[in-house]
Amino acid sequence: MTRLPDDVVGDAQTSTFGWETLQSVVDVGNRMAGQEGEKAGAAVVADAFEEAGLRDVEIDEFDIPGWWRGSSSLELRGSHPRRHESQHDVLALPGSPSGTVSGPVVDVGDGSYEEFDAVGDELEGSIALVSSATPENADRWLHRMEKYVNAADHGAVGFLFRNHIEGSLPPTGEVGYHNRPGPIPAVGVSKEVGERLVRYADDEELVVELDVDCRNEATQSRNVEGVLGPADADEEVLVTAHVDAHDIADGANDNGAGSALVAEIGRLLASVESDLDSRVRFVTFGSEEIGLWGAYHWAESHDLDSVKCVLNIDGPANSRNVRVGTNGFDEMGDAFEAVGEELDVPIQSGDTISPHGDQWAFVQEGVPAVMASSTSEQSGRGWGHTHADTLDKLDPRDLRDVATILSTTAYHLAGDDVETPQKTRREIRDSIDDGYVTELKMGGRWPYDDEARSGAGENR
Repeated sequence: MTRLPDDVVGDAQTSTFGWETLQSVVDVGNRMAGQEGEKAGAAVVADAFEEAGLRDVEIDEFDIPGWWRGSSSLELRGSHPRRHESQHDVLALPGSPSGTVSGPVVDVGDGSYEEFDAVGDELEGSIALVSSATPENADRWLHRMEKYVNAADHGAVGFLFRNHIEGSLPPTGEVGYHNRPGPIPAVGVSKEVGERLVRYADDEELVVELDVDCRNEATQSRNVEGVLGPADADEEVLVTAHVDAHDIADGANDNGAGSALVAEIGRLLASVESDLDSRVRFVTFGSEEIGLWGAYHWAESHDLDSVKCVLNIDGPANSRNVRVGTNGFDEMGDAFEAVGEELDVPIQSGDTISPHGDQWAFVQEGVPAVMASSTSEQSGRGWGHTHADTLDKLDPRDLRDVATILSTTAYHLAGDDVETPQKTRREIRDSIDDGYVTELKMGGRWPYDDEARSGAGENR
């Protein structure tokens, strides 16, 4: 394999640049897509790219549907009156519309399709209460957006998304995606509030009033990019992450660490730039959390035939244990396996095609793209998408270990001896698990129209 020189590996293991960049990113505070904090975060990344030695550093702005959080409240009436209005209890979900609704609470458990079918007409005019957990018998992760759309389709007037992790406070996360705003008001509630509501759900006297104040309007997001390697190369490797985060926390692991790692990988590869066979482009996307807008913008405004492959980094630093989702691109999985053997470190992998993460904008078009993250013993997202995704949960030693692995992998992928053939859109479409097909169609995100499904569009 193409080996990253020992002195560069040593640099990766002693560097403070990645951690200092991460600190600067999280110190921005709120980096919600399309808001001033995301703009400030992009500027931090651009400065880090310049310091790392990347060329042609630029910030590219594009239009998105923005969302601004107001106040939310949840009032219980009947035999157990109580009002929740603090963010540690109740939190609007991005993409939710404003509005006030009331009705009985119907517990839909983990929100599987079978559970929604089981409650049936009970949801008509009610407020759906759904856990963030995925049922143990499910063969894939059930996304909150699916549960939200299912609730609305069954006639619910409101949506309560309860965290299944104790002490992690309310979860947040997009429900509208490219169909903003969604049809019914939606909030996340803590596990503790959720468990109380589960206990009260069978009380016929219980009526809940849900009030959400928020603002949906157009705004701008931004991508940041810079390059290394031969300008006349026919192909380029993309090393990517997203700089935006939910407005309630630092977004340290999701995904300040990813942005910091893109800059750190760029700094490390800059020292061996003359050895790169392919051009390497480093990109932090905006607006991943609300619908992958930055990744789609980049993919739609560039010639994807020149993209050799995409190494997308998301949620990478809550441990030093790297996991890669290959989306069925075996050659990229082989590259990670070779790096794991070279560095004598375990790398977990999976080959399921997943529509979650910026790499999906490329995978759907047949461009080899993977998501690299880290694994831990936390259940589900753990601290992610809550107030608790803060810098103190991470360790600079883990960040350095992950930087070493991913820098070596990017260097390996940029070699002429590594081939990563593209697939056709039809090959990708036909390889997506039925469950994810259902999710994509339900959320209005299915990218293959009738013409493509009948066999057209085979070049991509």
